[in-house]
Amino acid sequence: MKRAQHKSRLLEAVHETAQDLHKLGFIDKRTMREYDVLCVKPVSAYSAEQIRSLRERYRLSQSVMATVLNTSLSTIQKWEIGDKHPSGPSLKLLSILDRKGLEAMICD
Repeated sequence: MKRAQHKSRLLEAVHETAQDLHKLGFIDKRTMREYDVLCVKPVSAYSAEQIRSLRERYRLSQSVMATVLNTSLSTIQKWEIGDKHPSGPSLKLLSILDRKGLEAMICD
């Protein structure tokens, strides 16, 4: 299992303690999510070049990448020329595609 990137060593220790307490049943799932949000670094931004490179790595057309990320073709085009920048769920999906690969994005 890949370890989460933490904001600091102190927050890493807090997060590990919370995970242990969650496993033992002292912290519920909802509270654990709050610890996740507080302690784990947010997803890094992707530049236009990084997005284009990611798409080319998996040999996807812009329209196929738009389908995989559940967004529009024009959004992908704007990301790749730098007119717009992904955020929120789109940024998280790009991160998953980058870290886990195309297989993680496609349902059976």
